[in-house]
Amino acid sequence: MVHLRALEPDDLEFLFALENDRDLWGVSDTLAPLSRHALREYLAHAAADLYVVRQLRLVVTTDISSAAVGVVDLFDYDPLHQRAGVGITILASERRHGYAHQALELVKTHARAVLRLHQVYATVGANNTPSLRLFRSAGFRRVGVRRAWLRTSSGWDDAVEWQCLL
Repeated sequence: MVHLRALEPDDLEFLFALENDRDLWGVSDTLAPLSRHALREYLAHAAADLYVVRQLRLVVTTDISSAAVGVVDLFDYDPLHQRAGVGITILASERRHGYAHQALELVKTHARAVLRLHQVYATVGANNTPSLRLFRSAGFRRVGVRRAWLRTSSGWDDAVEWQCLL
């Protein structure tokens, strides 16, 4: 079982490792490492209101140790249309335990019950089979494909668009 919690100042080293994992840069639109200073600044403002910053990052923790195993993000929040994008990252060492699926279910519940969103959506690289399976199993519906949308180290990849009405 997993829980979602707000970011804490103590999450600095966890975020530093996560944000600087080059294996994740391809799915997070990252091109350069982040410094501890930049992450300290980010953490200092992470509690800012969703209505102001239009994003929310929650830490995924386990019941066993409350150790951070990943993050789930709501981004591009649109209050008029009551929707937001969703992204999830689980540490490589913690994958294949069902944490991502559980976290996605929790964030969907939070989005519906607390944030009163109508829908969440995701964009997934067409070659990212684990994430494609994750969003399908979490009740997202495939609604389209953007051709040659994502630039990768090996060329261009299609992006699959997913939508979940809450």
